[in-house]
Amino acid sequence: MREIADEKGVTAGQLALAWVMAQSGRPGNPVVVPIPGTKRISYLEENAAAADVVLSDDDLRRLDEAAPAGAAVGDRYPDMSSVHR
Repeated sequence: MREIADEKGVTAGQLALAWVMAQSGRPGNPVVVPIPGTKRISYLEENAAAADVVLSDDDLRRLDEAAPAGAAVGDRYPDMSSVHR
């Protein structure tokens, strides 16, 4: 991702947000509206600028290859049931 972001002159976060927004325009995908959280105005501005990132079909193909569907499947948090207090 960083390589593609560097080529486009954007941050990895902006590229990720642009990719998520691009999913809404693809056949069979539901409408997706990312709502990134932030603590600083500079990060808010950075996130908003992601809406201006244009991803070509080649960019989308490369991103899909870098992070194929299902690659991030799993629990968000580890199973802590064996931890005793």
